[in-house]
Amino acid sequence: MARWCYRHRLVVLVLWVGVLFGLGTAGSSAGTDYSNDFSLPGTDSAQAYDLLEKAFPDSAGDAGTVVWRVDDGSVRDDGVRSRIEPALREIAAMKGIGAVAGPYGDDPAAAARISEDGRTAFAEVSFTEQANSVPTELAQNVVDTAQNVVDTARGAGVDGLEVEVGGQAIARIQQPHAGTSELVGIVAAAVVLFLAFGSLFAMLLPIVVAVFGVGTGMLGTMLLSHGTPIPDLAPLLGSLIGLGVGIDYALFIVTRHRRGLLRGDATEESAVAALNTSGRAVVFAGATVCIALAGMLVTNLRFLDGVVIAASLTVVLSVLAAVTLLPALLGFIGTRVLSRRQRRALAVDGPERSEPSGLAARWSVRVERRPKAIAAVALVVMAALAVPVLSMRLGATDQGNHQEDLTTRQAYDILADGFGPGFNGPLVVVAQGAEPAALERLVSGVQADEGVARAALAPPANGVSVVRIVPTTSPQSVETDRLIDRLRGDLLPDAGVEGHVGGVTAVFKDFAAQTADRLPYFVGTIIGLGFVLLMIAFRSLVVPLTAALMNLVAAAASFGVLVAIFQWGWGTELIGVGKEGPISAFLPVIMLSLLFGLSMDYQVFLVSRMHEEWVHTGDNARAVRVGLAETSRVINCAALIMICVFSAFVLSGDMEGAVAGVGLAVAVAVDAFVLRTALVPAVMHLLGRANWWLPGWLERRLPHLAVEAPEAPVREAGREAAGALAKGGAVLHGFIRTTEGGPVAGATVTLRSVEGDRLDRVTSPADGSYILAAPAPGPYLLVTGAEGLGERTLRVLVPAAPMVHDVELAGEGVRG
Repeated sequence: MARWCYRHRLVVLVLWVGVLFGLGTAGSSAGTDYSNDFSLPGTDSAQAYDLLEKAFPDSAGDAGTVVWRVDDGSVRDDGVRSRIEPALREIAAMKGIGAVAGPYGDDPAAAARISEDGRTAFAEVSFTEQANSVPTELAQNVVDTAQNVVDTARGAGVDGLEVEVGGQAIARIQQPHAGTSELVGIVAAAVVLFLAFGSLFAMLLPIVVAVFGVGTGMLGTMLLSHGTPIPDLAPLLGSLIGLGVGIDYALFIVTRHRRGLLRGDATEESAVAALNTSGRAVVFAGATVCIALAGMLVTNLRFLDGVVIAASLTVVLSVLAAVTLLPALLGFIGTRVLSRRQRRALAVDGPERSEPSGLAARWSVRVERRPKAIAAVALVVMAALAVPVLSMRLGATDQGNHQEDLTTRQAYDILADGFGPGFNGPLVVVAQGAEPAALERLVSGVQADEGVARAALAPPANGVSVVRIVPTTSPQSVETDRLIDRLRGDLLPDAGVEGHVGGVTAVFKDFAAQTADRLPYFVGTIIGLGFVLLMIAFRSLVVPLTAALMNLVAAAASFGVLVAIFQWGWGTELIGVGKEGPISAFLPVIMLSLLFGLSMDYQVFLVSRMHEEWVHTGDNARAVRVGLAETSRVINCAALIMICVFSAFVLSGDMEGAVAGVGLAVAVAVDAFVLRTALVPAVMHLLGRANWWLPGWLERRLPHLAVEAPEAPVREAGREAAGALAKGGAVLHGFIRTTEGGPVAGATVTLRSVEGDRLDRVTSPADGSYILAAPAPGPYLLVTGAEGLGERTLRVLVPAAPMVHDVELAGEGVRG
């Protein structure tokens, strides 16, 4: 496939451009139909919501509030009233506004909209559409009308009047323009790529591939929103994960391609080899991310289904772009994927030596020499970061967590000051067919509770009675959660009322409870699936077990940092987010899926190289050392790109997006720089050959899956070997290397029978590779020699399948 895409690159590029613009045209015509449904069928809050819909079927639109406060006097003063009432009438006359209920009137409901001290009042604005469907122009007009009241008052010399607007529809227009965080992340990634590659074209390749993958994924999600419920958070998370993995996947393939060019391979052969090695790992890594995301379905939380669809679609399209569009672009660019300095050096000095060198190689040797000390330091760092997770509390964020300069946050604070902290999160008790006497007892009992500021019984509608309750504490307070428990467990039964407790606070409390109950099943599912995949890929029980434990450690450290920042409030001002509060109830499931998927990516890229070396040499110390030296630099570069992309989502204006971005950035940082670079290789050195242990009975029953196919040169000897294999023979191939890992060119490699008859013979090219044909599977002698390095004889058992066997020549000339 890689070769076809390389040779038909114009067709591939036109197809991708056509798909992107086609989806863009369809998406712009159809628009979006995102919907947030946090309800959980069967829960108490869901039953309350169903009864409310029955009682008030016409109240389907979103609700907003216009809030005003005076420093001196009263909101009832003529100077204030004469300015507010025309503005409310203007808002009520706007197309898309159902009704405006203000505080100036004779009915008791109007009087209740003025605070006891008379300095604060509000008006309820009913939109005819839900928040996601309210036109931005309408929401902006409401805000502008409210702000004009303040401006005209100041122009008339009246100071001390403050007017703000709250509501979900208003909150939507305060968010930065869509694409701001993505653009910042892409620019940061471009800088990192340019510093890493030193080539403009090499820098652009991963970004272009990621843009195509994320673009088609987001546009596809827009269209899917018309056919299945998708929350408005889903495209944000989809673009977040899509940009991260899209750039990283392309980075791994481009790095392998550049290595092949520097080694002297032809451009097409290098691109094909890169896709057949790193490309395989990319497909496998993308599959693990999608499996981790699909684990969210185990929770049976309907809100998360749309997140799974959006994120998985974007990941799949990012992988598809990496394995089809990228080889086509490599064909267009040719050797310009290398920097000018590298192209000049290649022309003058010839191919480079392929063994790892520099800081990565030195660090790999240090880890091998001091595994215990490095493992201990890494564990201490991870444990310190994870400590705050012990106090994590799930709940809901609201407009009280917005930044202080936003009108929604100021409206929230004014209402809390004037009417009490619980006013922004009222509870409702909904009962059907309840006796009036029982309802009176309920209201009296609720009003007497220490956690209740006010309780009022509304007139019944369609046989449904509603008691509106204003707590004394804020919606995010632990005391409000306890009030909900008392209502359900004591106050309702004591009054003899069969009712249900609803409201946004109750919905999120139920959501958090359901999440906590199902989290163990979810974690067990994604760990189990990941364990099985890695066991099949690397033929080991210890490697997947180590990966599972490391993923849990990374998740604990990430959530610990989130608790410290967003729940404890450490550094919220530095990163430009609003007030601290509980962690959103749905974020742990979403983030654990993303964390496990990304952690599995790095585990695959790291261990696949180690496993390849282990298969070739059977030396665990060498396998871990070479694998770390050759992959740590690209893993760290990829991690730095992901950190930039994820951190940029703090600019999204969405609290959940900021939490997810910071959490994933921290997780990637500790995973790449602490776990995969230090802790994992140190533990693998300590475990030795046990890393690759797999019971024989299990080995025979597991299917074989090549995560990263070994590179093999295509030459006449290879064609002869392929012909021998087709006739029932066997194939042996690999690389001749020095003990330092460098290729041995000009080595003579001979395959002999156990009696000493010569069967096949080749001379290794510049990269040290060889490939031999055997007449049939069985035992043979492999004789390897090179000038200055002596000769080495090894007994090998060649199976029916092609066998990979590398040979080291140490220079002693010892016959083994």
